[in-house]
Amino acid sequence: MRTHLFSTLIVGTLILLGLKGTSLGDVVISPPESLVTISDPLMMWLRCAVVCASGLIYWGGVWVQAKRIRRKIGRTPNIRPRGTRERLLWLGWTIVVIGWIAQPLLLNGKNPGGVLFGLCPDLSHPVALWAGIAIIVLGYLGTLWCYAAMGAAWRIGIDTEKTASLVETGPYRRMRHPIYSFQMVMLIGALLLLPTLASVAILLLHFICASIKAGDEEKHLTVVYGDEYLAYRGRSGKFFPRFW
Repeated sequence: MRTHLFSTLIVGTLILLGLKGTSLGDVVISPPESLVTISDPLMMWLRCAVVCASGLIYWGGVWVQAKRIRRKIGRTPNIRPRGTRERLLWLGWTIVVIGWIAQPLLLNGKNPGGVLFGLCPDLSHPVALWAGIAIIVLGYLGTLWCYAAMGAAWRIGIDTEKTASLVETGPYRRMRHPIYSFQMVMLIGALLLLPTLASVAILLLHFICASIKAGDEEKHLTVVYGDEYLAYRGRSGKFFPRFW
C-alpha cells in the first residue's frame, strides 16, 4: 500500500509538470543577460521532472527506511528532534526538502521568479542535462549502499543508546558520513539540471546543516565508542573518502 501511495504521488507530480511543459519551455527572463532559460519544452520538462521526482523518491525512501528499521528494532529510529538545536536543524532540512521538490513547479513561463530562478546559460547545455541525471542516479545508488551497510544500525537522529557496533564497512570504510555526501551528490546533479541561484542556495544550506549534524554525531560517537571511534576518525574522511 505504501508503495502504491508513493507511486501515485510521483505520477501525479509528473502529470502536473507535464501540464506545465509548454509554458516551461517558453520562459522569458529579463536582465541580467547572464540568466536565460531553455527553449526546448521537452528538455525543460525533463529537467524539472527528474529533479522533482528525485526529491520525492529520495525522501520517500527515507520514510520507507525509517518504517523498516522501526519494525526491526521495535522503536522509532530517532526521528523526532530533541532540543532547540535539533529543531533548528530540522527546519533547515525541511527548507532543503521543500526547495528540492517544489522548485521545478515554480519555474513557469508567466512567473519565472526573476534572478533567483533564472537558468544559467553555461549549465544549460544538453551535456549538463545527461550529466545531472547520471549524477543523481549514482547518488541514490550510493544511498542504498549506505542503507545496506548500516542495516539495523541506521538512525535519523543521534541514538543515545549503544545498541550496535561501529559500522566500518561499505562506504563507511573510507567516509564517516557518506549518506550526507550522497545527498550532496544528488543536489549537485539537481543543480546541473536546474542551474539557478535557488539550487545553489539549497545545496549550501544542506552543506551547512550536514556539517553541523555530522559534528554533533561525531561528538556523541566519540563518547560512546572512545578510542575505537578516534582511530576510525583518523583513517577516514568526513564527507570525502580518505585513501591514505
